[in-house]
Amino acid sequence: MSPLRILFDLDGTLLDTAPDLHQALNHCLNFAGRQSVSLESVKHMVGQGARVLLEKGLAATGEKGSEQQIDELFDVFMIYYGEHLSDSSLLFPGVMESLSKLNDAGCELGICTNKPVKFAKILSKDFGFDPFMSVITGGDSFSVRKPHPDHINLTLDQMTQTTLPALMVGDSINDISAAKSAGIANIAVSFGYTDIAPNELGADKLIDHFDELIPAINELNFSQTS
Repeated sequence: MSPLRILFDLDGTLLDTAPDLHQALNHCLNFAGRQSVSLESVKHMVGQGARVLLEKGLAATGEKGSEQQIDELFDVFMIYYGEHLSDSSLLFPGVMESLSKLNDAGCELGICTNKPVKFAKILSKDFGFDPFMSVITGGDSFSVRKPHPDHINLTLDQMTQTTLPALMVGDSINDISAAKSAGIANIAVSFGYTDIAPNELGADKLIDHFDELIPAINELNFSQTS
């Protein structure tokens, strides 16, 4: 395969972080006097940052939270989640093997996530894929975040091999919509977190396992332009 710049989403793409996000959300909901929510329900809430996760959690357990309540719970969430980032999260099967092969093929890799960048960098180190990543940006890295295309564009601008074509790999409509708006190729994974069926995200390719990533990339047509 030809070298590419490849951006990966984090939650639901490289890592199964739902168990730790689930615990952090329930900690906040219980703190607010609300009932807990299920792990499965949380998988349909993540992807747009902690504030939106809290908003969805509150809406699912009673009245919609006020701005003040969400502000207070956001601080509670950030402290608790920051202390439990890697407790129960797991790499999806085949991730490390695929990253290694892509690196060997001359690809420049990065992470573009709506998670706070400090958490993304800690997780990247905790799970061992930090050495493969030339750039990591989060939802607080710029004034915009996915699905805004400039989250992708500004992340790509930080990469060194600026003439290589680009690709986004993600699990949600935020990833695929941002990639399409940015004018780059995109691949969706079917095992992530989305409230839209993976086959309805409109991705260029859909894979069910990381073993399928490189074959899917090889089926896409890339030209050596930025």
